[in-house]
Amino acid sequence: MRHVWPPGGPPGELDRAALAGVYAYPARLDRPFVRVNFVASADGAVSAGGLSTGLSAPGDRQVFGLLRELADVVLAGSGTVRAERYRGVRTSPELRERRRARGRTEVPPVAVVTGTADLEPDARLFTDTAVPPLLLTTTGAAGRARERFGDTAEVLAVGEEVTPGAALDALAGRGLCRVLCEGGPALFGSFAAAGLVDELCLSVAPQLAGAGADRILGGPALEDGPEPLRTASVIAHDDGLMLRYRTTRGDRADPDGADPEGG
Repeated sequence: MRHVWPPGGPPGELDRAALAGVYAYPARLDRPFVRVNFVASADGAVSAGGLSTGLSAPGDRQVFGLLRELADVVLAGSGTVRAERYRGVRTSPELRERRRARGRTEVPPVAVVTGTADLEPDARLFTDTAVPPLLLTTTGAAGRARERFGDTAEVLAVGEEVTPGAALDALAGRGLCRVLCEGGPALFGSFAAAGLVDELCLSVAPQLAGAGADRILGGPALEDGPEPLRTASVIAHDDGLMLRYRTTRGDRADPDGADPEGG
């Protein structure tokens, strides 16, 4: 991978430590910092054949794994969890040691936004994971969810509805402030409409998907019109690009720069 932007960043080819420095979270956080990660085709499609895994951006899997390594929690909507057949975050002794060195838990949990908690108990999210997932659901659905999932998940009742703000408050209450949101588009759209997105990491796959696929952002319209973004970094790998954008909210969260240890 080769650093392209901004000038003065790490020169030339990036090793893992340099890449972690590019994607480091702010050094100090007094609130959740929401980083959204997507892959899209060159013509703007969020999927091919109905799945994001149908798009292939060179180097995307490496960045995908690094972003999970740096995060406190991986956030996803229930539709994405079902469609992509989510499981727990993959780990290894090396990954666990790097996270311990950063003062993190060894494995970040997957947190699922779901109004009904209507997930299958035998799904890989519950059966193939090192740590139980968090289910962020409504007060009305929480009791049944606890009975249904037992100790295979931690059920968090966040209110009468699962708003982006309520979800972040629940995560922050557990010290989970480095939030990696992996979508889907409706969840991204709800956070964007609420003004709660700090950063967008977008891998551009050198492919044309054609008509019919959704865009990376769905859900409600942005009331104040297009959200301005600042280009924070650009990394090239073969024919793919890894773009990182900051919102105004994200810049306000980073007055002292990034964590030198990579987040």
